[in-house]
Amino acid sequence: MAARRAVSSLLSRCLYASPKTLSPSLIPKGERAHGAAAGILQRFSTAAAIEDPVAPPVQVNYTKLLINGKFVDSASGKTFQTLDPRTGEVIAHVAEGDAEDINCAVRAARKAFDEGPWPKMTAYERSRILLRFADLIDKHNDELAALETWDNGKPYEQAAKIEVPMLSRLMRYYAGWADKIHGLIVPADGPHHVQVLHEPIGVVGQIIPWNFPLLMFAWKVGPALACGNTIVLKSAEQTPLTALYAAKLLHEAGLPEGVLNVVSGFGPTAGAALASHMDVDKIAFTGSTETGKIIQELAARSNLKPVTLELGGKSPFIIMDDANIDHAVELAHFALFFNQGQCCCAGSRTFVHENVYDEFVEKSKARALKRVVGDPFKNGIEQGPQIDGEQFSKVLRYIRAGVDSGATLVTGGERAGSKGFYIQPTVFSDVKDNMVIAQEEIFGPVQSILKFKDLNEVIQRANASKYGLAAGVFTNNLNTANTLMRALRVGTVWINCFDVFDAAIPFGGYKMSGVGREKGIDSLKNYLQVKAVVTPLRNSAWL
Repeated sequence: MAARRAVSSLLSRCLYASPKTLSPSLIPKGERAHGAAAGILQRFSTAAAIEDPVAPPVQVNYTKLLINGKFVDSASGKTFQTLDPRTGEVIAHVAEGDAEDINCAVRAARKAFDEGPWPKMTAYERSRILLRFADLIDKHNDELAALETWDNGKPYEQAAKIEVPMLSRLMRYYAGWADKIHGLIVPADGPHHVQVLHEPIGVVGQIIPWNFPLLMFAWKVGPALACGNTIVLKSAEQTPLTALYAAKLLHEAGLPEGVLNVVSGFGPTAGAALASHMDVDKIAFTGSTETGKIIQELAARSNLKPVTLELGGKSPFIIMDDANIDHAVELAHFALFFNQGQCCCAGSRTFVHENVYDEFVEKSKARALKRVVGDPFKNGIEQGPQIDGEQFSKVLRYIRAGVDSGATLVTGGERAGSKGFYIQPTVFSDVKDNMVIAQEEIFGPVQSILKFKDLNEVIQRANASKYGLAAGVFTNNLNTANTLMRALRVGTVWINCFDVFDAAIPFGGYKMSGVGREKGIDSLKNYLQVKAVVTPLRNSAWL
């Protein structure tokens, strides 16, 4: 069944298929069509798909905080609106947690860790609960996908056929690890029996972003639970719905009370309270580099809790002159525009060899013009809206900055349709390294194409960034690929592919793209303490 295949296969299907394979508070005043791109709008297939949104095939049933196994109102009684990015209309009013609610959730998690059954449960039983959770994810695949699309704006087929199945796969992966976490017996220089124990770290605070809510839920919750920890998770205020639904299914699978607590709320209140809490033993955060710095500072100023951070990126995508240009254009397009460009590892600096630069630019323009933008619930849609009005306006400001700095606006550059947070697929050429659009994370459907002459030059320029999350390399030369994979200072290098994610592949960044790794065996290290136990030996038969 296609919906249950490995995510790399599904991503490949999306990448190489035709555009029709994939299936906003209102715009701030003053956001009008401008410049040469104003006349391009009619060449995008947008209007019908955007102006007539379909009714989502799902209901919102969970909007309260989940603390100690129960859905409860916030202590203050406050709620906030979560909006449909297709229209800007209110989907639901969600309980707004703050410091008092974080305190309640931490107390529940602490009791569940110190007194409750989870860390004392056999690892095999923890594994069985996670496997039952994966089964429930499979059963409720369509509801989870519909909620994700409604709250986030990503294409429904992407959510239903890639992301929810990957959530299930990740949970099965970590269920498999639960009973395989063990220590060592270490030979010492003397008559001592030395054990190295790997123990759960305790109460874990986790803060997830809005661009991939369900996948980030899995990346955080899966390894923490497999290792025997308890959790207080803060969802992004833009996308609170699927974390509550998934957590409900996890409790239905048999998770004890207090082991996973979900608090919806805002960063300066709920997030800051979690990061600075004296009874939280570890923080894991995915989001912007700027917020990551604040999280790390709050953790240090409180109880010096360890922090893992998966942060921003400005990933180079390098196309050599031996590349198949048609294939390279499609791959580079996918690397940037996937998920509306709202991807931390997006190939947002497209470096193209001067020998094939002009051809690449023209074909990239043609591909962008074919991209189908519209209601993400409709068939054939490749690109939905940006997450909200703030991100929508931010992307348009970056586009204007690109024009003002002298980059050539090849196509796009405007909003699409008359409502919602839709932006035309945008391509810039003649981009220089010192331009804002080449240095800062745009997080939107804006492709910046830069020209280079030789391998040494592109290595230097690709590494000249404060970020180091990922890179793409497109070449038919094995020596070139080997040189670049070692020279690029990033956490992931995709060669002749991009955005291939698997449960076992570690993900994380160099430099200001973060600290630590998600997924794979390396993610378990984030949630374990190492303890050495030394016991004297008397008349031992061997040492």
